[in-house]
Amino acid sequence: MTGRRKVVPAIVVEGKYDKIRLENVVDAVILVTGGFRIYHNRDMLALLRHYAETTGIVILTDADAAGFQIRGFLKGAVPNGRIYHVYVPGIHGKERRKREPSAEGLLGVEGMDDAVLMQALERAGVFDEAPPERPDDITPALLYTYGLAGAPDCAAKRQALLAALSLPPHLSTKGLCEVLCTMTCAAELDAFLRAHLPADSREEAAV
Repeated sequence: MTGRRKVVPAIVVEGKYDKIRLENVVDAVILVTGGFRIYHNRDMLALLRHYAETTGIVILTDADAAGFQIRGFLKGAVPNGRIYHVYVPGIHGKERRKREPSAEGLLGVEGMDDAVLMQALERAGVFDEAPPERPDDITPALLYTYGLAGAPDCAAKRQALLAALSLPPHLSTKGLCEVLCTMTCAAELDAFLRAHLPADSREEAAV
């Protein structure tokens, strides 16, 4: 994908199709609430609070009543940190993948065109956020050297790390890299893992 603009704060959307849509226009960490499931997802809420207090978060929900309800819940559930509220207009229509329009007949984030999404993000000032000083250098290849990717027991080791960090258990390897970059850096990853993983879940880096 080319021509995407970098967004430093993590972007919070309702569903996976919203995430897919945004990935076409921005280079950012994009987190999915799963709609109203976020109300009972303590791990995801903890992750949102973490990003709010490190990189900041962008709350981007649909323009319908459900979207505003989720937005209102997140305002209370994530009280600290830097939060940008981005709003899309109430445009009537139906997404191509759906047989019927939504209850209110409004397009969701996934139905917005590039210009509308970029204008909404620019209006909220999300592109003005400076990148954090910590380098963005933790990659799946680096996790491989610690047995956290590509090894027979890597899934169990990742789960142990996710549990130790109070992160969602279904966080992908890419997602783990992204959040680790807000906590540490490649040069300090060995010490970080020693501090957060039980001894039997660690694996030394390849020499």
